[in-house]
Amino acid sequence: MESALTHLSCTACGTELAADELHGTCPCCGGVLAAHYDLERARRTFHPARLSERPWNLWRYAELLPVRDPRFRLTLGEGGTPLLAAQRLAHNLGIRQLWLKDESRNPTGSFKARGLAVAVSRAVELGAQAVALPSAGNAAAALSAYAARAGIPAYVFIPVDTPRTILAECLAYGAHVYRVRGLITDCGRLVRRLAGERGWVDLSTLREPYRAEGKKTMGIELVEQLGWRIPDVIIYPTGGGTGIVGMWKAFSELEVLGLLGPERPRLVLVQPEGCAPLVRAFHEGVSTAARWEHATTVAPGLRVPMTIGDRLVLDAVRRSGGTAVTVSDAALLEGMRLLARTEGILVSPEAGATLAALLTLRDSGWLTPADEVALFLTGSGLKHPELLPDGDNCPVLDPDAQEFTTLNEERR
Repeated sequence: MESALTHLSCTACGTELAADELHGTCPCCGGVLAAHYDLERARRTFHPARLSERPWNLWRYAELLPVRDPRFRLTLGEGGTPLLAAQRLAHNLGIRQLWLKDESRNPTGSFKARGLAVAVSRAVELGAQAVALPSAGNAAAALSAYAARAGIPAYVFIPVDTPRTILAECLAYGAHVYRVRGLITDCGRLVRRLAGERGWVDLSTLREPYRAEGKKTMGIELVEQLGWRIPDVIIYPTGGGTGIVGMWKAFSELEVLGLLGPERPRLVLVQPEGCAPLVRAFHEGVSTAARWEHATTVAPGLRVPMTIGDRLVLDAVRRSGGTAVTVSDAALLEGMRLLARTEGILVSPEAGATLAALLTLRDSGWLTPADEVALFLTGSGLKHPELLPDGDNCPVLDPDAQEFTTLNEERR
């Protein structure tokens, strides 16, 4: 399985760059760079019969990924996550078919493993000696793990109120962790300054071309799991938006490869009411999203007040015929609870936002009972013990008691 990577180009000004050099953003305009592939060459080996013989992880799609030398393809088992039919929940909500793409099964417990597996692998292949990024939490954990796997230092900058479980995880992997008084954007300013001074490769969201390539495997994998077709709607919790950018690119590449037609799922981006720059821009009809002031939400991965990929995210959602919605913190926490109690999946607050959005769209009539919907559950609830029931009200029993009385049946 050989990469069909050919070159990079700027999504803003069109400047083309050699792929086999380390690049961040476009040197001409600062725009987001995208990777390109020789898809005619890839067609020779990238087809269902050959894919069925490969391991069930993201590197099965090697032709459409940027790492040329298989020795540099770092893996901790990322990709190959379950696509679960939520039959009970679909029935309760009046939806024909509801799929749950459970990205919490990835290494380090979130979808961030996909992007960082590919980005770190490619950076190391191109000679990186150290890597760095700003993060609201999950990306920091993923970078720390893959840098440890590669044997190079990781420098992560996280807001001071990042969940302590994620902080401890990064430290366990041996990362150099810096807590910042501010938001992920403040962390990003520090990384951009220090990376240049100290020779770190900056793997910030969409400030290098390869994290999106790892994220696009969510789209390829979903299509493969559905028998090389798409659902009607994809609901995606959106911070920086790399997943939407990557999946939209994946669908186009699959069409050229003859594995999809021109049809596309309607993409729904969901953000919390306390930090919704992309939703605001979508409904204002503008192509870029202004910074969201005083961002606040219980979902740390969605507390992203601005993103370099705003134009690309908004363009993908609009071209798909999709929409953008906000949900309250109370609603996304209820989404967490419903997914746990109805389907047995304990998800992060970001993932809970997708179910909250589905309810909003159903009630507004934007979703119909005939729709087939896929929710991307991007992370595990186990990383957020502060949002889970604490168990203090559970009964404590004497093992020698002669009589047993159930005290908390009403909680079910």
